Order: sequence, then C-alpha cells, then structure tokens
Amino acid sequence: MPMPTHADLAAKLLQDAAGFFRDVGQQNPGVSEQMNQNAEMFEQVAQLVASDPMGELPLPPEGEAPL
Repeated sequence: MPMPTHADLAAKLLQDAAGFFRDVGQQNPGVSEQMNQNAEMFEQVAQLVASDPMGELPLPPEGEAPL
C-alpha cells in the first residue's frame, strides 16, 4: 500500500471539515444555509486537491476577490 501524500491528507482534512460544517448546520437552523455553502466549498477544494494536487487556479478579473 503506497504512503499517503500531503495532498491526500489535505483532501481528507477538507472533507472532514465539510462534514463538520454540515453537522453544525443541521444543529443550528439559523446558520444552516451558510454552513452548507461552506461545506460545498470545502468539498470542491478537496476534489481539486485530490484530482490535481499541482493544479493552478486562474487569476480572477481585476477588482474581484480570488475566491
């Protein structure tokens, strides 16, 4: 069995964080929507890290936030 990489660990931590956000959202209806959005973002980044650990994000148009 191959040793896990830093990217593997990062993806796992991001997935775990997404689960945490979902749990918080389920227990607190007032922040549920925001927590689900956070979870979705963490899941998307986990997928990027897992599938293309050296990938680069395109620069945003001038004046826009990076993420």
